Order: sequence, then structure tokens, then C-alpha cells
Amino acid sequence: MAESSPTSTKGKVTRRGSLEGLPPLMSSTSFPLSEELQCSICLDVFTDPVSTPCGHNFCKSCLNTCWNNSQTCSCPYCNETFTQRPDLKINTTLREISEHYKEKNPAKKPRIMCEICEGRKLKALKSCLVCQSSYCQTHLEPHLRVAGLKKHKLMDPVRNLEDYICQKHDRPLELFCRDDQTCVCSFCIEKDHENHNTVPLEEESKEKKTELIKTQTDVQQMIQDRIKKIQEVKHSAGVRKIYSEKEKEDHVEILTDLIRSIERCHTKLLKMMEEQQKPAEKQEEELIEELELEITELKMRNTELEQLSHTEDHLHLLQSYSSLHRPTDTRNWPEISLKTLENLETLRKTLDHLKDTVEEKLSQTVSAELKWMQQYAVDVTLDPDTAHPDLILSDDGKRVRDGDIRQKLPDKPQRFDYCVCVLGKEGFSSGRFYFEVQVKGKTDWDLGVVRESINRKGQITASASKGFWTVVLRNGIEYKACASPPVSLPVKVKPQRVGVFVDYEEGLVLFYDVESSSHIYSFTSQTFTDKLHPLFSPCPNCAGKNSNPLIITPV
Repeated sequence: MAESSPTSTKGKVTRRGSLEGLPPLMSSTSFPLSEELQCSICLDVFTDPVSTPCGHNFCKSCLNTCWNNSQTCSCPYCNETFTQRPDLKINTTLREISEHYKEKNPAKKPRIMCEICEGRKLKALKSCLVCQSSYCQTHLEPHLRVAGLKKHKLMDPVRNLEDYICQKHDRPLELFCRDDQTCVCSFCIEKDHENHNTVPLEEESKEKKTELIKTQTDVQQMIQDRIKKIQEVKHSAGVRKIYSEKEKEDHVEILTDLIRSIERCHTKLLKMMEEQQKPAEKQEEELIEELELEITELKMRNTELEQLSHTEDHLHLLQSYSSLHRPTDTRNWPEISLKTLENLETLRKTLDHLKDTVEEKLSQTVSAELKWMQQYAVDVTLDPDTAHPDLILSDDGKRVRDGDIRQKLPDKPQRFDYCVCVLGKEGFSSGRFYFEVQVKGKTDWDLGVVRESINRKGQITASASKGFWTVVLRNGIEYKACASPPVSLPVKVKPQRVGVFVDYEEGLVLFYDVESSSHIYSFTSQTFTDKLHPLFSPCPNCAGKNSNPLIITPV
């Protein structure tokens, strides 16, 4: 706690400095495609990736196909041979990463390679349904020149040619049976589909494209309807918040004071206020969540429709048509209404009643509570063996300030060497105790109690879970409690003297503004198993702006 004053209150420290309370945020990064996301067999992003015993990754279907066509099981990447066929398990982490990449990057046509090229393979230009092979421009030349090969059925390159071949007759699927809604070959119509209404795939695909374009328009309208409904929900929530915001601002500080100081006696009042808003907030959250889920599903469907409406892959279009054609809208969103404003007047009246009750109760109780706690006042003195080398302590052990000059002091195990802190000599392992500290004229400070066994070296995270029950001031206006996560404190009047009360058995650490007799913050339901020591940090002096000392004052 020296050189520069940090701006947060739990977590790290910058250089030598104050205890801070906010963990660093994870920065969002782009998600670039790398070789780690590509299957070396199909050269596309992984689908259901599996790992071989040698540590290489492939699509599950690609690797199974490779091994099914070979008498031995070896890694297609490094050629390591396995005595037994490995039991392939999907790499769930790699699958999630691959799926995340696919979501962030629009699907592209798969890159099909020539099956004839040796060494470095070239990109395929066409696939032959008769030969069931894909060819680059050079190896396609015989199909364009030789009379017998010119009769073969050529198409844009595809990965799984077997899907385009009739499994019964081993012939290209060139026709579509409208009676059975399935793709067939020329041999199928002679027996199984005799006298059926069959048409060329291209003709049926053209009609289906027209219908899919209309379906796509319907899906886009459904997306717009849901976006509009989300806007209506958010607008309704915004109106409700605008009406209640002023009342909430007027009452939140008083309610917080009451809850923190005498919460066990007044939880019912807080519950009354919360129950007025919970139904509306829950309805809004559930409705928005459901709408956003439907929008995500519809966008995925819209992408598929967009791709199919422009594809020349007639077979794939027809096979996917039934699952994509005319999605049904299961809910009539425009008829759903929110009733978020009808209880505003009731809420306003409840808040006004609470304010009157709280103000009256606080005026009667806080002064009495402080007076009761002050009977447990203890004589606290600063322990020089724990003080950071930059700190200057008074001879009577009651004042501490940051001198901004490192003193040559022995590096004892109990001394803070990074955070400008000092502990009280006295430790407490039972009962109740109370002390007061003057913080007048300071822009930054830390006060509270800590476990005797806390870490005192290097950067320190200040939180109750790590044995720090402290309240801090930053930048002259930001008051925070080092809870998990940190809690911003709505302090109305800047405290000049802070009282700290501890009840060891009850697990309480309470902070009060002594002069205004107001409550600052309470740690409740804590578990103490170690001796507790008062903690003081005057924080860095900031070139004289924060040079005033912390003073332990008599009660």
C-alpha cells in the first residue's frame, strides 16, 4: 500500500500498493481456425473428433472409414500401427471447440481432393457417380474425351459419393419418386416403383427450392416477430424501472443500513419489497430466454434454408426437405402480454411505508447499538514487526502513515513486504471487542480484522474467504467491502471516524460511522478458527494527497 492508489478493492495489488478486491477480467479473443481444428483426412473442421493412442485427432467417421478399408489399423498421420483396433472415444473438449468455431464461422463447402493425384493432391473439379471417384482438372480429362466415359454422370465434387448411389442396384440416384418421396435409380422404377410418379432430380429440386425460399421468408418473419417481442419485453421492463428508480434510490441506502445492522430482526420487511418485483422480473427473464432460444434455432434453420435454396446438390436438398419445410410456430407471441406495471402503485406505497418505518427504527437503534458495542472497547496498539518498511509508526503505536521511503528493517516472516499494511499487536480468539480509528482527510484507507495466519508476502487478495474482513476507501469516494464479490457501499456522509466491532462466537464483523451514528457494513455468519488481529493500511500517500495518518482513537 504505497506508490500509487489502485482503483478496486479485492484481489491484486499494483506495485507496492493497497489491497485490491476485483479479479482481472478475461479478455475476449478471436477464434482463428488452426490446424488443430482440421481433420487431416477430410481437411475440414472436426465432426465428433476422436484421438488415436499416438495422440493425433480425426473425425470419427473419417477414421472408421479409413480403418474399414484397410486390413491394419494405423494412424493416417504418423503411420503408427496398433495391434488391436482402438476403442474410439469422442474428445468432448475438442468437439466443443470445433462446434464453437463452426458457430462463429459460416459453413463453407467441404474441400474435396482428387483421389487420383499422388503426393500433393489437387482440389477436385468434378465427382463421377459411375466411377465413384473425384477428379481434378487434369484427371477429369478422359471423362471429357473418351466416348464411354462421356456418358458417365458428373456432378460438383462431394465427399460421400456412396450416398448418391442406389444401394440396391449400384446405380446413380437420378430420379425422384413423388409417391414414396425418395430418390431412386433407373432400375428402381422398373420394379419397386413401377407406375409411380417419378421425375428427374433436377426437376423436383427446382420445385422444392421454390417452396424452401417461401419457407425461408416465413422463418425470417418469425425471427423478426421474436426480436420485436424481446424489444417489447425490454421496453416494458424499462418503463417499470423508470417508474420505480427514483423510489428505489431514495430508499436503498436506508434499507441497506437497516438490513446490515439489524437484519435478523427485519428480514420480513426486505422480503415484502422483493416479492413485489420478483414475479415481473421472473416473467421477463423466462420470456426473453425462450424467445432468444427460438431465434437461435430459427437462425440455424434459416442458414440451412439459405444454403439449400442455392445448392446444386439435388439429392441432399430432397433428403433434407422434409425436416426443414414449413417449421411450425408453436406459440403466438403477439398475444402474450406482460403485466409489469399494475403493481407499481402498490410497490411505491410499500416503499414509502418501509422508508418511514426504517428511518424511525434506525434513529432509535443505531445510537443504542453503538453505545452497547463501545463497552467492549479494547486498547489496540500497532505492531512494528508487521509494518511494511514504508510505514512510519508513532512512538505510542497509535498512528501510522506512508512515508514513501523504504526503511532498512529486518525482513521478518510476519512483516508485509508488498502491501503497505500493519497489524495490531493484540490478537483475539474469543468474545467481543471494539476499536475506533480516525480516517479524517484521507482519500484511501483499509480497515478491519484479519486472521493471524494470513499471507503477508507479495501480492495479496483481500476477501473474507482468505481471512480479510475489511472495508476500504478508494479515490476519496469509493467505499467497498472486501466480500466475495466486492460490495459497493452507498455511504451518504464521508466517515471521519470508523468503529469496528467483532463478536467472535457469533461470526460478526461490523463497521460504523461513529460521528453520524450510522451503519457502514456487516460481515455476518462468518466462521473464525484462528486468532484475529486488527488491520490498518493508510495506503500510498499519492504525492501528499493521502499523507494523513490513520489514528487509533480512545473510545
